[in-house]
Amino acid sequence: MKTIFRILFLLFFCHLSAQVKPVETVYFEFDKSDLYNSQIKTIIDFAKNADTSKIESIQIYGYCDDRGDNEYNYKLSKNRVKTVQDILTYNGFNKNKIVIIEGKGRVIIQTDSIDDLTEIRNKNRRVDLFVVKKNSFGKGIYNSFQEKHKVGDRIYLENIFFALGRSELTAQSKKELDKIALLLQKNGTLQFEIRGHVCCTPSSLDDAIDSATHERKLSLNRARNVFKYLVSKNINSLRMSYKGCGNKFPLGKGEALDRRVEFLILKI
Repeated sequence: MKTIFRILFLLFFCHLSAQVKPVETVYFEFDKSDLYNSQIKTIIDFAKNADTSKIESIQIYGYCDDRGDNEYNYKLSKNRVKTVQDILTYNGFNKNKIVIIEGKGRVIIQTDSIDDLTEIRNKNRRVDLFVVKKNSFGKGIYNSFQEKHKVGDRIYLENIFFALGRSELTAQSKKELDKIALLLQKNGTLQFEIRGHVCCTPSSLDDAIDSATHERKLSLNRARNVFKYLVSKNINSLRMSYKGCGNKFPLGKGEALDRRVEFLILKI
């Protein structure tokens, strides 16, 4: 049984790795959020050698092993992410490129089914850095409005993300939408569809559950909330529509970018 579980675990891990690979990973001691000098050097080397002209953004995710309660480990994983973020920015990395910093908490495992438990736990106490390269999303997909667009272009809103299972707009998201509203007011002929997306749900389900309404309409509610906010900023509702896309269109660049809202250009 242990052998079967181990094979399944490795297959699952390899599947995730094939989808998105971190460019750097640093590891932490048990119950610690500071790093050894060797791990600090890994981050410093990345900060100094990275060609930021080719980098769209950086995502930083922190994890803990399976011991301890959820609340404590979420806080610890966030502190680990903060440690890495501070090292990056202190050593000259452009802080505006760091668009996602997220503590994931515990990595749950079945301890009675793993032989090398210590090794697995050591690897789970980590922070992963993911790089999104410029122009890596494919033709016609952008992370901001361009001077010229064509029908069918998609603009994902890089600074408008959502907490897992939530559809409410954060204060940061509203600030970003304020900027977008000004752009849309200047380009009064542009018509578009607002599309909401979710991550981390089985493909057999149409959408995820919104924790506020308890309905399986999370991607729709995210798009609707953006629509309503733009209307409140005097963007004509006839120029735009909204739609929930569920998990049908992942970008393949990490969970946070998959729970997003984007614009689909319908008319110039």
